[in-house]
Amino acid sequence: MTILFAWRYFKGKKTTNAVNIIAWISILAISIGAGALILVLSVFNGFEDLVKGLYADFYSDIRIISSNNKFLSISDSQMAQIRGVKGIVQTSKIIEEKAVLVNEQYQSIVYLKGVDQHYEEVSKLSTHIFKGKFELGRQDKPLLVIGAGIENAVGVEPGLNIAPLTVYLPNFKAANFSGLDALNSYNANVSGSFILQQDFDNKYAITNINFMRYMLDLDEKQCSAVEIKLQNSGQTDKIKDNLEKLLGPHYAVETRYQQNQSLYMVMQVEKWVIYGILSLILVVAAFNMIGALTMLVLEKQKDIAVLKALGASNSYVQRIFLNEGFVLALLGGGSGILISAAICWLQIKYRLIKLTGGSFIIDYYPVKMVPSDFILVVSTIVIISLLAAWIPARKAGEQHFSLKS
Repeated sequence: MTILFAWRYFKGKKTTNAVNIIAWISILAISIGAGALILVLSVFNGFEDLVKGLYADFYSDIRIISSNNKFLSISDSQMAQIRGVKGIVQTSKIIEEKAVLVNEQYQSIVYLKGVDQHYEEVSKLSTHIFKGKFELGRQDKPLLVIGAGIENAVGVEPGLNIAPLTVYLPNFKAANFSGLDALNSYNANVSGSFILQQDFDNKYAITNINFMRYMLDLDEKQCSAVEIKLQNSGQTDKIKDNLEKLLGPHYAVETRYQQNQSLYMVMQVEKWVIYGILSLILVVAAFNMIGALTMLVLEKQKDIAVLKALGASNSYVQRIFLNEGFVLALLGGGSGILISAAICWLQIKYRLIKLTGGSFIIDYYPVKMVPSDFILVVSTIVIISLLAAWIPARKAGEQHFSLKS
């Protein structure tokens, strides 16, 4: 019954237009706030998915590293046991070390990653080649696949460079690390370059694992890590636990999230900061709502007096004006959410709004609508409208108005 009173008070005539104007301003403010929250969170989700997808194409589902050393030693029998764990599709050994690439007067410090023949089944990096081919060569004739940023830094063109690059790697057996024998060097040609994500494009070069073993004087059992491809990423935690039990404490098993924990934490913090900033729009709308409801209470003094004369309790009158606040929130929040959802759907389907600059992997704003965001926005609107409506509603219930003029 109180909701009917609230709806009638909203659409009914007022003695002054100011009450209607302030009410519609509060509805508009709530609509803008709710719509902005949905739009920005959905765009953020789109970019977050894009970034996670790019990182997922480089990092494996699970990685095994040494818990206390730079390199781990893992036997063929241990590798067979790892491959035998249910849910594991493929494994790949890698050796990674800092190196210097030199092309005459140009040079760049990179992370040189030596991979075996199974790497393309574990990582999707080869699908991001934009020049040349994903060819890594042999131990005695190494080829490099480099990031686009490194390509620019050392001034090479895959397949067209006249002279090979010189690769410098640390010599761990050097007697004097400040002398000339502190580095091992070898010539290598560039077979291809990739564009994935700036962090990788400016940092990584890929070659074959046998070349890295030769340059770093490592044996067949030694490697930096074992990267693993899973059949179902939903079983990551279970398989991680099984591998930890199988390998023991000298090995550390990391999920993709743990390999990029700082990145994921930053993205979550950014999302909550964005949510907090945009929620201020709803807080501003709450002040408008307080003003609108306060003026409505003054407008309906005689109605309140009649209701109390008929036996209405203070709490009953309070519920009328609380529901009035919910009516304003429903109209504002509902319209804002529907409009923003429609805009998001149009962007997903037709990609209407483009990214400018031309240097991005995609040329449009990515959007992803998540049900939890809608629940969060609705909950925020309900809580703020409840708090805003409570002040004038409580005053309306406690005050006593006379029917005498």
